Amino acid sequence: MTPFASGAELKDALRRHDYIADDEFATVVHLATALERPLLLEGPAGVGKTELAKALAAVGDRKLVRLQCYEGLDDSRALYEWDYAKQLLHVQMLRDRIGELLAGHAELADASKFLAQQDFGLYSEAFLSVRPLLEAVLSEEPVVLLVDEVDRTEESMEALLLEVLAERQVTIPEVGTFTARSIPWVILTSNDTRELSPALKRRCLHYHVGYPTPEREREIVTARVPDVRPGTAHQIVDLSRTLRDLPLRKSPSISEVIDAARAATVMGHDADDPDSLGGMRDVLLATLLKYTGDVDLAKTRLGGAAPATATSEPDMSEASAPEPVPSHERVTVASRPANTTTSVFRGRGGGGRDAAGSGLRG
Repeated sequence: MTPFASGAELKDALRRHDYIADDEFATVVHLATALERPLLLEGPAGVGKTELAKALAAVGDRKLVRLQCYEGLDDSRALYEWDYAKQLLHVQMLRDRIGELLAGHAELADASKFLAQQDFGLYSEAFLSVRPLLEAVLSEEPVVLLVDEVDRTEESMEALLLEVLAERQVTIPEVGTFTARSIPWVILTSNDTRELSPALKRRCLHYHVGYPTPEREREIVTARVPDVRPGTAHQIVDLSRTLRDLPLRKSPSISEVIDAARAATVMGHDADDPDSLGGMRDVLLATLLKYTGDVDLAKTRLGGAAPATATSEPDMSEASAPEPVPSHERVTVASRPANTTTSVFRGRGGGGRDAAGSGLRG
């Protein structure tokens, strides 16, 4: 049962924990808790998907259980595994007693058959190493289960989630089926790096989390950085939105905008001077952007000095220069080459081949 009567009530509770959600998003989250359905949040990184689970655990007075997904994740890291060291110690403690029991069996086959019939308690709950999914099921207190960045795993891993999401239970062949002692609130997040399976999506409510409006982003920044001046927050948000219109490898997320606001506050930004941000703009780009190519592009487009080039490198002719990408066309990581050392030194010798949000707090 949800402790909130409506989405508006949940929105106010989240706000008290500095999580700023709009009406529509708060209503969807409320429905997920009221209908006891998992909520799948998709959208770019850094727009507050993970933070929602943390805030929801706080406002619901629940324990947060987090499964951080990654490539190669398997059931031994997501569900459970047997504590072999503990099992071995248990067998060693029973060694003398086992020897006494086997003394009456002269034949090896008889002794082996006798051992096979014994239950030494090795495969019981006492010898389980509990992982996040099983921990959420076994927890005596209500939990918020966060399955973070589920799109980073293989599709086979999604099959392991289905039993937990649909039946709220985990089956261990040697022991049996464990059913959730309380119904968990489940939040799954995806950064849209791959399409999730229809079977997984069918079991979830879905919401796409994008970048917030300027007004709500300023509200998020002032909530997370209480000592930032309103004028500073306004200028930082405007700068970040300008950068998001550029064809960058990675646009500034809300969490990075918050970092920029903190940095501007530390550097003593004069919010009353509309030009003061320009003097520290290049430094703030270090908090907003994560790739050298993005920084160079931003400096050029924002009217800064073009990045310096080595004097030994010939200038590119106008005919050979690549055409700029229109600012209205978004460029994804998949459509741009990786910013690697290989690409930096391409064409400078050697025979190598060419290298191939919503109103949330950050």
